[in-house]
Amino acid sequence: MDESFGLLFPGQGAQHVGMAGAWCLDCPPALQIFQDASKVLGYDLLAVCTNGPSGKLNTTAVSQPALLVTSLAMLEVLRRREDTPFAGDREEFLTAGLSLGEYSALVHAGALDVQSAVRVVDVRGRAMQACADAEPGGMVAILGLDRDQIGEVCDTSRGSDVLSIANVLCPGNIVVSGSRSACDRVSDEAMKAGAMKCVPLEVAGAFHTRLMEPARDRLAEILEEIVICEPRIPVISNVDAKPHTDPDEIRSLLARQVCGVVEWHASMEHLLSTGVGCLWEVGPGRVLRGLLKRIDRKKPCNGVIEP
Repeated sequence: MDESFGLLFPGQGAQHVGMAGAWCLDCPPALQIFQDASKVLGYDLLAVCTNGPSGKLNTTAVSQPALLVTSLAMLEVLRRREDTPFAGDREEFLTAGLSLGEYSALVHAGALDVQSAVRVVDVRGRAMQACADAEPGGMVAILGLDRDQIGEVCDTSRGSDVLSIANVLCPGNIVVSGSRSACDRVSDEAMKAGAMKCVPLEVAGAFHTRLMEPARDRLAEILEEIVICEPRIPVISNVDAKPHTDPDEIRSLLARQVCGVVEWHASMEHLLSTGVGCLWEVGPGRVLRGLLKRIDRKKPCNGVIEP
C-alpha cells in the first residue's frame, strides 16, 4: 500500500495567532470557507485567526471553530499543490482527528458539510466553556509513566474530587484531567511514581471528564438537528480507536467523546496497521507529527504549511 495515504487533523491547543494569513488570501476556496464560517458564527473568524488577540483566540468558544475552519482551509491549499498525494493516483482510505480535529476529518470524509460542522463546533466550544466556568478544572500532561501507573496515581490523588485519564497520546505521554485541586496534587504524586515531567496545560477546564456532562448533553441535542451522511472513507473515532461509517454511530461517538478518553495512541496504531503509505497533518502546528514519531519513527508525516 505504498501509494496509500491518510490525513490527520489537530485538536484544541494547536491554535496560534497568525495561523491564517496570506496563504489563505491566495487561495479563493480557502478564503470562502472562512467567509462562510463567519456568517454562521456572527464574527470575522479570519481576522481573529490572523491578528488575534490571543486572549480571544485561545478561549474554548473561539479556538474550536477557529481550528476547524483553519484546518479545512489548509486542506483546500493542499488539494491544489503538485507535491501532495491528491496530485497522483494514490488511494485514500482512512482519516482521523485529535478530539476536536475529528470534526475536520468528518468534513473531509463527506459526513458533515462545512456549515453544519461550524454550527456544531460553535455549540460544542461554548458549552464546554460554560462547563469550565461553572466547575474550574485543568489538565496535566504526565511524561514517562504508562497507563496503569497513571491510573494508580489518579486513584491516589483524586480524593473526593474529579480526576481521570483524558488523553492517551503516545508512549510515555498521557494527559489527566480534573478538578483544580486534584490536578495540583497529581503532579507531585506522579513525580514520586517516577514520572520524567509533569506539564500543566493552558486549558479552560477539565475536558474529557464527567465535569463536561452538561456540554455532552447540549452537543447531543445539536447533533440530532444536523444531517450526518455516510462518509466516503472511514473516520477513526477517538472514543474506541476504530473506523466508523454509520451516521448514527458517528453521532453517538461524537457526544461520548466530550467526557470520554481520547484514545489517540490506539487510533494511530490502528491506522498504521492498515499499511498506509504516508500521512499528512492538515492544520496549524506540528503536534500530531511529533506524537507520531513517538509511535512509529519511520512513518513519514508531512505538513501543509509550516508555522
